Amino acid sequence: MGAVYFYHLTRQPLERTLPVLLGKARQAGWRVAVRGTDTARMNWLDEQLWLGPEDGFLAHGIAGGPHDADQPILLTTDRAANAPDCMMTIDGADIEPAEVTALERACILFDGNDPAAVQRAREQWKSLTAAGCAAQYWSEDSGRWEKKAEH
Repeated sequence: MGAVYFYHLTRQPLERTLPVLLGKARQAGWRVAVRGTDTARMNWLDEQLWLGPEDGFLAHGIAGGPHDADQPILLTTDRAANAPDCMMTIDGADIEPAEVTALERACILFDGNDPAAVQRAREQWKSLTAAGCAAQYWSEDSGRWEKKAEH
């Protein structure tokens, strides 16, 4: 049974934090899906991942191509076709309790400087923990990631 980790971004933007988490997930041998809510935003994220350092390149693709099932990291706004071990959601994208329990890990990344994003994350925390999902809340407020809560 998987757990969901909430990442409260306050110091580093998504385009800096996400590659670090994706790298750790890939080092664990996991296939990853990154689920967002907007196709244009996923295209932007794809461009950001291409700008990373060569020695840290994260092989990935955008959903809708002929090789979605083969992608080690798949950027999507829908269900993941790459049978992920880990799902990372951004921009308030939905994730169901059944998905969390079927994964090794789910990660919800949210912008701590956006009150609507913080409220959405709180709603997701309540909903997922009420459904029995194990959860951890991580904050970077101190300058490094610290676990602040666990359910």
